[in-house]
Amino acid sequence: MRAPGIVHHGTRRRRAAYRRAVWGGAEVLVTVGVVLLLLVVHQLWWTNRQAQHGAERKVQALEREWGTPAPGADPDASTADGAGAGPGTGKTGDGETDAGGAGRSAGQSSSSGGNSGQVRPRWSQAYAVLSIPRLSLRVPVAEGVSKADVLNKGYVGHYKGTQQPGQAGNFALAGHRNTHGEPFRYLPRLRRGDTITVETRTAVYTYTVDRTLPQTSPRDGGVIRPVPHSTVRPSYGYSEPGYYITLTTCTPEYTSRYRMAVWGKLTAMRPR
Repeated sequence: MRAPGIVHHGTRRRRAAYRRAVWGGAEVLVTVGVVLLLLVVHQLWWTNRQAQHGAERKVQALEREWGTPAPGADPDASTADGAGAGPGTGKTGDGETDAGGAGRSAGQSSSSGGNSGQVRPRWSQAYAVLSIPRLSLRVPVAEGVSKADVLNKGYVGHYKGTQQPGQAGNFALAGHRNTHGEPFRYLPRLRRGDTITVETRTAVYTYTVDRTLPQTSPRDGGVIRPVPHSTVRPSYGYSEPGYYITLTTCTPEYTSRYRMAVWGKLTAMRPR
């Protein structure tokens, strides 16, 4: 008969093994938690820091390459009055020339896919600067929408096959909503009438925000067609040719489930 209160060696060993297992499991959980926290910090903070600094340096490099100070996003310095002006109207606000004529006078060639004196942008090459005063945004534009070569650098990417700045059709761009510089994080803040400028080596193009598509499918290719319109939500978009810009990004934040688009029309241009 066992004496009460006596704990055998086997029982003590089992209890010690149990405590070691619990302690080891706790250490593993803490380690995993720390690693996950570091990954979140890296993704949400460090990638932004690196990409934003890299994008700023690229903008400065382009300005030095062009050899003139950046003209900024001042629409008052352009050749056309944004009110009542625009491509497809035949005349600008002051009645002097249409947007297409202005583009041609600056050396824009629709057949070359770029400005006069410039070769067609190479894949992932940064060749323009996008400025949006409402968002305090100034970011390089590069050819293509590759994540590794363009978007993850904090750049805005130009959809291959869409038009170049100032050309008839649709100059379509993509940018990250979150992480890696997140240039389009505040894209939903844009309102009708806000200005968007695109600077190249030879000219500055001013677009005016006209319409917004709050949400659509990632497969809605209609938003970047020459006459942009949604094939998922047909009431959004245009039905006539013109000089358009399209800005696309993921929505809602921190997901890639849907896309949103902001559309604008070319209202002015001037040579650098």
